[in-house]
Amino acid sequence: MSGNHAHSGHGRHHEAHDHHDGHGAHAEGRGLWVSLGLTAIFAFVEAGTGLLAHSLALLSDAGHMLSDTLALALSLFAVWMGRRPPSARHSYGFVRTEIIVAFINGLVLLAVVTAIVIEAVRRLQDPEPVAGGAVMVVAALGILMNGGVVYALSRERHTLNTRSAILHVLGDLLGSAAALVAGAVVYFTGWYPIDPILSLVISGLILYSTVQLLRETLNVLMEGVPSHVDLRTVGRALAEVPGTISVHDLHIWTLSSGMLALSAHVVVHDLDRWGGLLAVMQDLLHDRFDIDHVTLQPETLDTGLARGRPVIPIHPRPP
Repeated sequence: MSGNHAHSGHGRHHEAHDHHDGHGAHAEGRGLWVSLGLTAIFAFVEAGTGLLAHSLALLSDAGHMLSDTLALALSLFAVWMGRRPPSARHSYGFVRTEIIVAFINGLVLLAVVTAIVIEAVRRLQDPEPVAGGAVMVVAALGILMNGGVVYALSRERHTLNTRSAILHVLGDLLGSAAALVAGAVVYFTGWYPIDPILSLVISGLILYSTVQLLRETLNVLMEGVPSHVDLRTVGRALAEVPGTISVHDLHIWTLSSGMLALSAHVVVHDLDRWGGLLAVMQDLLHDRFDIDHVTLQPETLDTGLARGRPVIPIHPRPP
């Protein structure tokens, strides 16, 4: 099939899409800068208090917050890279940086959870005294600070990048809450094992969310079909457009959060009607599946069979 029949649907809704992305990126950058500043300052406050109060709980939480500072800095880097325009070498631009950073943040969270579990087990075997009063005061301040950061991040455009940052900060929020409860128990009862026990509970919650994030980012990096999209449902919808015989070589993948791409070969009755069919399919994909980056290759039945065995052939439902 000659190249003049192939057509990309990128431009049909592209202008509105770019406007939305640009506005969201700027909002995301502002929120991340505020979160980065607050997290870095409080990490040093918590570390200093932990040293003065000889509190391993606060020192551990400070280390967690320092890892969050790194995560937020990486997220800001992803936002900056995502704003760079496409080039001859990177035709999609650098929007995929967001996914890579989210994956790195997930790995950092796994390392933090592992360190917390190891320390918690050690402290269960050999409990250490904790200055309960100091822990309660700083933990309460940590809850307020982290709650404000989570609120600021939650108001931004939800991407895998901001989700990974929110997971880090939520881990700190839960850690501060656990430290507050542990400090209160130690202060009023003197029972030291409560601190590592609560740390293990919080680590389990963080681990569950982290595994979900890593699964999603790996699926994007492996060019997998997005979890909320059914490949055959999309293919069936295209194949049922009047004038279409079947669809094959259908691929759907994620460029970055909220940006889906699709390519497929479409077997049609009449190539002369392809212009009208293409417009219908572009509107269908945009309206029903929110897919705007579309590349469709038309074929006649004879040409399609001549190319070899189709990959995942999809036909209209029988009447």
